[in-house]
Amino acid sequence: MTTFASRTQSLDPIEIASRDEIAALQLARLSRTLRHAYDNVPHYRAKFAAAGVRPEDCRSLDDLKKFPFTTKTDLRDTYPFGMFAVPQERIARLHASSGTTGKPTVVAYSKADLDVWSEVVARSIRAAGGRPGMKVHVAYGYGLFTGGLGAHYGAERLGCTVIPVSGGMTERQVQLIHDFKPEIVMVTPSYMLAILDEFRRAGLDPRACSLEVGIFGAEPWTNAMRAEIEQAFDMHAVDIYGLSEVMGPGVSCECVETKDGPHIWEDHFYPEVIDPETGEVLPDGSPGELVFTSLTKEAMPIIRYRTRDLTRLLPGTARSMRRMERIAGRSDDMIILRGVNLFPSQIEEQTLKCETLSPHFQIELGRHERMDAMTVVVEARPHAASAAERERGARELAHHIKSVVGVTAAVRVVDPGGVERSQGKAKRIVDLRPKD
Repeated sequence: MTTFASRTQSLDPIEIASRDEIAALQLARLSRTLRHAYDNVPHYRAKFAAAGVRPEDCRSLDDLKKFPFTTKTDLRDTYPFGMFAVPQERIARLHASSGTTGKPTVVAYSKADLDVWSEVVARSIRAAGGRPGMKVHVAYGYGLFTGGLGAHYGAERLGCTVIPVSGGMTERQVQLIHDFKPEIVMVTPSYMLAILDEFRRAGLDPRACSLEVGIFGAEPWTNAMRAEIEQAFDMHAVDIYGLSEVMGPGVSCECVETKDGPHIWEDHFYPEVIDPETGEVLPDGSPGELVFTSLTKEAMPIIRYRTRDLTRLLPGTARSMRRMERIAGRSDDMIILRGVNLFPSQIEEQTLKCETLSPHFQIELGRHERMDAMTVVVEARPHAASAAERERGARELAHHIKSVVGVTAAVRVVDPGGVERSQGKAKRIVDLRPKD
């Protein structure tokens, strides 16, 4: 595995600035953002008035907690363009969510926003070990989803050569990695496992390929999956975080020399962690729901956006800016099973402890005799062909889930390829419970 030394001489000065310098910049930018949103977005003006606050009431960073939250409902209620803060002629690009659970959420970018976005993604790739001249294989989807284009423009900004493959066509992905020899791949971690399967199916040694760094995001993943990918490819696996409502990929990224949680680029995004039930702001180090306020966005400033992602804020290490702990899950993805709260990432972690089971799994939720029940459907590894090995893996996983997570789960082991593959974010939960 390649060794990447920290190159502080190539960093932006703000990345290694003092906390006082960072805070002063944040307050100046926050004040401008609140005024910009109030003056140009009627929805924000009404929300501020209902909360009894005005932009000038924010005299310190701590005062931000006086201002109302923004939620996905706000974005849907103002669909399509009600949250924009600049005239249409200044909108350079639109992105949107899939809208599978309701109206899509639409986000807008001015040319200046696209410039900032490219810069923070370039900073993220550099933190992950990327350098000018490296080839970057982008397997995030292109289109209204922000992943592909965000990664693409950031890699170009850094001076890398971009291979814009997009998602899907797994056999072709492997062929291009083999032929073009990129040093970096950017993709969801679950789809990287599908690429790994294709390497092995094609009889290629993934450890012999050119990849040095994988920059993985768009879904929660565990340190156990990191170890699985790093061992399989002999490369670094680094976590990048972002969401379209705040910017897209590049809100934060791990540094390859520490790999201890993504550093938030706090000169552009102000983080808070709140109690998801009460909305109370929690001190750094406390687990809760992540909230972001944009500090430099023009076309669509976002004020105290509730991400639903669960994490905690930690001090900086490789950079001065604070880190966020790896996302444990989403508050709206939490499963409550017979009084126990659990997340798919916890099941993933236990699955990866079992030598005969692969990381490909789904959680089926059903009901038996008026009680909720959970079945984990997981693939056997190719070498675990016998019924005895699969039965042993099922017993082992059920034991781990019971002893560590605290719930009883049935485990069904299926053939390799038996769990549906996703070309983007993995679908981890299949809810078969009757709708009461």
